[in-house]
Amino acid sequence: MERAVMKITICCLLLALVASLPNKDDWDIYSFHINSTVTSRYAVTTITSRVVNRMDESKEIEFHVRIPKNAFISKFKMLIDGQEYDGVVKAKEQAQQQYTEAVSRGQSAGIVSSVGRTLEEFKTSVTIASHKKVTFELTYEELLKRKLGKYELQIHARPMQPVKDFKVDVYINERAGINFIEVQGGLSTKDLANAITKTHADKQASVSFYPTVDQQKTCDACGNDGLNGDLVIVYDVNRDSSLGHIKKSDGYFVHHFAPTGLPRIPKNVVFVIDQSGSMHGRKIQQTRTALIHILNDLAEDDYFGLISFDSQIFHWKRELVRATKANLEGAKVFARNIVDRGATDINAAVLQGAQMLNVHTREGSASILILLTDGDPTTGVTNLEKIQSNVKKAIAGKFPLHCLGFGFDVNFEFLEKMALQNHGMARRIYEDSDADLQLQGFYEEVATPLLTDVTMIYIGGTNVTQTNFSQYYNGSEIVVAGQITDNNIETFTPQVLAFSNNTEIVFSDTNEATESSGAVSDSHIQRVWAYLTVKQLLEKELQSSGVERENVKNEALRLSLKYSFVTPLTSMVVTKPLGETTDVLNKPKEGANPSQWQPPLQHSPPGQPGLQGIPGGYGMPGPPMALPGILFRMPTRGVGAVPHPGFGGSVGAGSAPDPGLGGRVGARRVGGRANSAKVLKTPNLKIIQSFDTADYDVPAFFPTFNVPVMITPPQIPLPHRFLLKTADQSPPLCLDISGIRKLLHHPNSELTVNGELDAVNNGGFRRFGIHLKNDHYIEVHPKEIITRQGHTVEIHSGQDLLTFGSATVIRRDKEIDITVGDTRLVILIHDEGGEKLLWPVLKQQPSDTNVTGVLALQPAVYEEVQQTPSAKLKINNQEIDVTRSNAVDYTVVPTVLLSCWLMPAESALQRSLNDFIVTEL
Repeated sequence: MERAVMKITICCLLLALVASLPNKDDWDIYSFHINSTVTSRYAVTTITSRVVNRMDESKEIEFHVRIPKNAFISKFKMLIDGQEYDGVVKAKEQAQQQYTEAVSRGQSAGIVSSVGRTLEEFKTSVTIASHKKVTFELTYEELLKRKLGKYELQIHARPMQPVKDFKVDVYINERAGINFIEVQGGLSTKDLANAITKTHADKQASVSFYPTVDQQKTCDACGNDGLNGDLVIVYDVNRDSSLGHIKKSDGYFVHHFAPTGLPRIPKNVVFVIDQSGSMHGRKIQQTRTALIHILNDLAEDDYFGLISFDSQIFHWKRELVRATKANLEGAKVFARNIVDRGATDINAAVLQGAQMLNVHTREGSASILILLTDGDPTTGVTNLEKIQSNVKKAIAGKFPLHCLGFGFDVNFEFLEKMALQNHGMARRIYEDSDADLQLQGFYEEVATPLLTDVTMIYIGGTNVTQTNFSQYYNGSEIVVAGQITDNNIETFTPQVLAFSNNTEIVFSDTNEATESSGAVSDSHIQRVWAYLTVKQLLEKELQSSGVERENVKNEALRLSLKYSFVTPLTSMVVTKPLGETTDVLNKPKEGANPSQWQPPLQHSPPGQPGLQGIPGGYGMPGPPMALPGILFRMPTRGVGAVPHPGFGGSVGAGSAPDPGLGGRVGARRVGGRANSAKVLKTPNLKIIQSFDTADYDVPAFFPTFNVPVMITPPQIPLPHRFLLKTADQSPPLCLDISGIRKLLHHPNSELTVNGELDAVNNGGFRRFGIHLKNDHYIEVHPKEIITRQGHTVEIHSGQDLLTFGSATVIRRDKEIDITVGDTRLVILIHDEGGEKLLWPVLKQQPSDTNVTGVLALQPAVYEEVQQTPSAKLKINNQEIDVTRSNAVDYTVVPTVLLSCWLMPAESALQRSLNDFIVTEL
């Protein structure tokens, strides 16, 4: 099977252009996220930007968003002071009117509208009230189109300023299996390379890009305005069925057809090149360069012809000739002598090219006509519809016409319609230094036909998208979607008929080719069908006229509205409810970090039992207390209330205690002596019956009485299975360890990260301790973050950005993002049966080589030396007995179960396990 490369291209650019603001310091993008999820080639990308207006008056900020021309925006919402306003797709005129009315009333509003027919640019314009925070969330969808055996997921990041909370996450899920995945682009090199994390596990892969603020300023394409560059993800899927991959669910199906292992079909190709005066300068030079490279790529069994034109037609030869070495050298001389001059007679030139192909009939070959022009017809037949009619009649469906429009002076819609009418493609060639490479790239897409006259047949299918295709090229993919009649899967039968070298080939259904998806994918497959249907209706509208065009347009509009697609026929608008002004909504009160840890008094709910039956009373945070041999602190919540998980454990009063630091409670001795306490012992708990607070700095109003204190006995550590992944696609190693682990130690930045595993067999971490320079300490729990410097302790449970010492901490719903210098750690929060567990992922590896800990381990490298009677692996010239097992990969969301080689921990780590053990958090 050939190795076909898929490169996903999602080109997105979010720019903040603040023409109305006199100073960039008047606004702040404090969070910028791009999240892209690709499921079976269908990509859903969300751009989230959080902005604050620092001015004393409302200001309108414009965002320009560039997305792939094949994508549809499907969601846009604003969050203003915690209140969410969702966008609604409407006809373009209605959306614009609603936005204008809202702004005139002084309301915050946003609008998204398409610019140009090719969906190359979208614009959102939002009025932000004085000192308000606004979150913009824009989602678009795209069926990734395979070109040259690859998809490109190209993320162009330029937020216009360094952003503390900047992240790009890409998740790929392919049921066919992922062959390989790579990360390319300017943002993947040099200083930014260690900000990228890549994972790959059979059918799933992920890429994350988490640059620090310093990196956003110092990379090659960066500066004071932050990042400015591309991140490109390249991946391939496994192909093991000639019929391709068919997914069915809830009455819908989608079929991806890209057979491999087929012989190439010899081709007949005619190039029609515009040499009019408007091609003067670099354009004609680049055209000559590209044409010479293309000629070099012709195979000897290909036939070709060259035509250049201005107001006249110039043939290199009047008929097609074989691509022999001598003929190619002669054609190159002709190409080098193409000179720009005169007017533009497109009609005569294309008709001449069609005639050359029509008279050159050769069985078992595929014919292709390629036009390159940079402007409108200026001589001969100049009526665009007449030219289109003449060309369509001359070609008569026998071969495709591909039209390349050079620059922006060309009437691209004219070329696009003419190409679609003749089963071809239209492509804009941008006037840039790489224009010759763009021309060569397009030719490579159509250079190797593998099938002709492809017909997709679906017995038992209805409302099916396009099913007839003139040619199938190597590295491309045909995608068809539709509905299954009466949702009867038993009667649904797919089949493909095509010709290869004049021989008819039938691709029939096989059990391996067809998959039935669960409920999770129902919406996904239906949206693929809707996306393809709308896309093809828009193309049909361009080719139609009169009543037919109006009917096609109405159907495209209906589906666009139903599935909330922003197309050339629709726009999406977000506006506050009528009658409300921006002043009605109050942003959440943000409390400053206190210098002392003094939360307000708390009262237990009436009737809630207190200490050993004492009614609920008042409590306040007390200083940690010390008694001989027993460490604990005073309760942080009301008597009878559930204790707060602190640095140590916690003291419960009438409730179960939190074991805290390995079952002990952090303490601070304050006075000169510690009074003794009477301790009652039972098999499973200890109760401290009384103590004296005389020598401790306890406020006078703290109630003093006998306090039963329950101390949980130490729990036996349970094993947890860790994965040590490989650099290639070999199965990872897995090992079982327990206790408190040293996850990361970075001496140069005085950073240490330790993690305490939970009490669930093969579970995750329950909390992390992060030690920073200058006696700063952070403790991370699933529901809160606790900071300590000296005796000052603070608890943070919100999602505001937290700066503490050398660390920046951002808490989100399902992850906690921590940056310290050039190190970026993300702690994922997994929900396992209602219980929260944590797992660390090092998103940015420190550049220093002296970093140690579990997270700093290099990918495993091993050799399989024996499979029977028992499996053995060789690591560093040492043979190790292993067994096949599996482990949950908690480093990805959602988690996946991976097959792995289970071995003793020290054999996998290639060092003593003691190197990774710490006695306390």
